Amino acid sequence: MSFATLLLAGSALVSVAAVGAALVSQHVFDMQPCPWCVLQRVIFLAIALAAVAGLLGRAALLRRTAAALMLLLATSGVAAALWQHFVAASSASCDLTLADRITSGLGLDGWLPQVFAAYASCADAKVNLAGLPYEFWSLALFVAIGAAAVAVVRRPRR
Repeated sequence: MSFATLLLAGSALVSVAAVGAALVSQHVFDMQPCPWCVLQRVIFLAIALAAVAGLLGRAALLRRTAAALMLLLATSGVAAALWQHFVAASSASCDLTLADRITSGLGLDGWLPQVFAAYASCADAKVNLAGLPYEFWSLALFVAIGAAAVAVVRRPRR
């Protein structure tokens, strides 16, 4: 198994696990998500899809393209996590924010509300996990996935 395959598979697995952890937090520990939390779930799942597309394609160009898409998505995830922490968490309402418009515009909140519906305001959804804001855990995963994507894109051709 090649290094690029490991990075793509690991990124897909980490992304799906992040959404799984968020769902456990929501449905077991009653930590209701805000629109920015939900947007990050969407981004993680989009990263997983891009990684799987890269895994299915054996051509180096397809893997690099998938990794470049993963990098763009991871960068948007970093921006969403930072926005959630530094801007949205101090706002009383998240209605009609960019995150809310994207998730509702995609129709995901109506299609699978248990996963994609926001049930809390950004201020109410502010929680710490092991002493760190929840969104910083997400941020760290986006950074790690972005680094993996860069490694795949920059991998020398054989």
